[in-house]
Amino acid sequence: MDYTNQRPPQNYSQMDDQKTQDLEESVSETIMRDLKMIAYKLKYVLIPKEQEDNGKELRNWDLWGPLIFCLVLAMTLSFKAESTTTSTKSDVFAIIFVLIWVGAFIVTLNAQLLGGKVSFFQSVCLLGYCVFPINIEAIIIAFFGSYLPFLVKLIPVFLCFAWSAYSSVGFMASLVPPHKKKLAVYPVFLFYLFLSWFSLIV
Repeated sequence: MDYTNQRPPQNYSQMDDQKTQDLEESVSETIMRDLKMIAYKLKYVLIPKEQEDNGKELRNWDLWGPLIFCLVLAMTLSFKAESTTTSTKSDVFAIIFVLIWVGAFIVTLNAQLLGGKVSFFQSVCLLGYCVFPINIEAIIIAFFGSYLPFLVKLIPVFLCFAWSAYSSVGFMASLVPPHKKKLAVYPVFLFYLFLSWFSLIV
């Protein structure tokens, strides 16, 4: 977030007033404010071209959106795995939950080693929001997969994988030097490819 153009409070009373307003905010107002923030940032995943105009919005990270989409994906796949004999719901839930956070850490570490200026929470925020298309794919396969042949199920898997990767690659590539972009985006492709494939075969 750019603070260079913001004027600091002239006295401590202004700071106290701001804190009082935050504390007096009702729970419903706080929830609605957070939901609006999630919906606003999700727009940059649904319409990746919007990032070209205001990509800085994704730099103002939050963890509510990524947490929600992570939990939805984990619960959807664990629900789907209920009828399998080799996987239990708790195992699938734990794998997806840990994979997303560890995967975000690895992608962030790779970008930083390549000279990128990105924090762990920025990367988690971006990768978490871009999991949304894979959530759609997982829900489709969970409810309709038993009625569809394997080759037909590959269509939403491929489309949602491409959607997630395209939404995140542009932002990640902008964080590293131009000659290292391919090295930066390669782990991102692997991250979403594994999630997409796992949601198909679980």
